Amino acid sequence: MAAKQLKVTLKKSVYGQLANIAQSVRGLGLRKRHQTVTVADTPENRGLIRTARHLLAVVEG
Repeated sequence: MAAKQLKVTLKKSVYGQLANIAQSVRGLGLRKRHQTVTVADTPENRGLIRTARHLLAVVEG
């Protein structure tokens, strides 16, 4: 059985954000606004998403 996946989209720019927020977005593999990546649903990735939740849109599946 495959692990659950999350589709994460960067909705707002990281410009002007704290360094740890920008690094969390980068850690998810996002570089540009409106870019979407698929990541595994792990506690580590959930933590990165929680840090930058005001910049991201997340869809399960």
